[in-house]
Amino acid sequence: MAISGIINTNTSALSTLNALNGTQGSLNTYLQQLSTGKSINGPADNPAGYAIAQRFQTQINGMNQAISNGNQGVSLVQTATGAIQNQTSLLQQIRTTAVQAANASNTTSDRQALQGVVSQLLAQVQTIATQTQFNGQNLLDGTFAGAAFQVGANSNQIINVAVGDTTTSSMGNYSTTVSGGAYTSSGSFQMGGYAAGGSFTISTSSGAGNFLSGSALNIQGSVGNASVSVNSSTESAANLAAAVNGVSAQTGVSAQAYTSVAFKATAGTYTFTLSNGSSGAPTNAVNISADVTQGSNGQANISSLVTAINNQAAVTGVSAGTQTVNGTTELVLTNANGNNINISAGVTNGGALSGAGLASGSTGSLQAVSGTGVSLVGTAITSGSANALIQGAVQFNSASSYAIGNGGSIGFSTQATSLSGSAVSNINVTTAAGAQQAIGIVDQAINYLNQQNGSLGAIQNRIQASVSNDQTTATNLQSAQSVVQDANIAQATSQLTKYQILQQAGISTLAQENSLQQSYLKLLP
Repeated sequence: MAISGIINTNTSALSTLNALNGTQGSLNTYLQQLSTGKSINGPADNPAGYAIAQRFQTQINGMNQAISNGNQGVSLVQTATGAIQNQTSLLQQIRTTAVQAANASNTTSDRQALQGVVSQLLAQVQTIATQTQFNGQNLLDGTFAGAAFQVGANSNQIINVAVGDTTTSSMGNYSTTVSGGAYTSSGSFQMGGYAAGGSFTISTSSGAGNFLSGSALNIQGSVGNASVSVNSSTESAANLAAAVNGVSAQTGVSAQAYTSVAFKATAGTYTFTLSNGSSGAPTNAVNISADVTQGSNGQANISSLVTAINNQAAVTGVSAGTQTVNGTTELVLTNANGNNINISAGVTNGGALSGAGLASGSTGSLQAVSGTGVSLVGTAITSGSANALIQGAVQFNSASSYAIGNGGSIGFSTQATSLSGSAVSNINVTTAAGAQQAIGIVDQAINYLNQQNGSLGAIQNRIQASVSNDQTTATNLQSAQSVVQDANIAQATSQLTKYQILQQAGISTLAQENSLQQSYLKLLP
């Protein structure tokens, strides 16, 4: 190339300067990458990559917060389950006390003292229910329902949590009430069927039975639905309870049976056959004979009849006792398993109850009575009356409300939607019957608390699994974001070195170009 000799415009120097500016820009880019560790430090670096990296960052931030949310949720659930465990421990103590109070060795004052213990324990159960809090929120009084833990980075990625009401008025045994005549005009159902002499329906018309044969009890519980059949009008409560328990896993409703009937007995002679059974047909029949005399207090002295019946209790399963109601001494016959109690003059050759109640020549009479007012039930059992079939009551048990279709066929209402006096707060162990009822109430309350803790435990596991998944996802998102925006340090260092060399070369070249222009000045005269 020929030397142009131009000094007004140094074209070569301008080209070198332009190249040097480009080198400086690239040098600045790699210096920034090395100082921040990112290949994309702004939208201008890579518009599409910048948008992708920001979307990743949004998800990462959300995931990190979701992890924190989940850990707080686990802490809340653990607070609730710990409190429920303490309530369960207190209810276990109450149940033990109720079992103690149910024993006949206790006097009235003993049971009153035990009730004092129970009352204090119940107060603490209630205190835990109303005072257990997390971040100022009550957890166990029924108000913490429909809560949602945000365990994901996006909207509606939640886990719903509801903690049941564990106050003493909201836990207990949902029991059915009587309906129709089976336990009113034809029997007695007191204290949910737990009272001595208050759990029976009696038939004194040739043992016909008071249940509706062929009907189906449709049990609709908290778990699901199932049906059991009433096979005969003389079906025993024990058989019905066994059928209900056979499908309890499908319904969440269990049952037990109890037969206890109270009689007003007159002075006189008694000879009859006592038997049990699951229907009208007698089983384990024994002969009972006793002479009941008139006491000095004007009451029949039934101790001999009680003794005669108890002597055969190992065979019949029927025990005898006495109770005094409004000054009247009553004979109480009980089959604790809920089998039928049959009273007849004998058993026919065909294995059925004979028609009469007491054997010919008996001068005494038994009159079934009901309630605290000693109301007469049915006709008196005498040598001239029909035999008597006594059926017990089914005690339905559940920690949740339920319905029984055709419940009237065995003497019950169809709905059990409230605790109906069987709440934990109503526990009273000042009587043996109350203590027996308390055991059933506490059992269902413990079942309820176990259900709550089981549900909360499952929720805790679910939240922890979600947190673990969030942590894994956040890690993978960070890895994906790194691929998009993080700088390759080795490559950036190599490029930096390259552009540093080019910069030095450009500066040196620019100096040479400027020196050439200055050399033309020597041509001036």
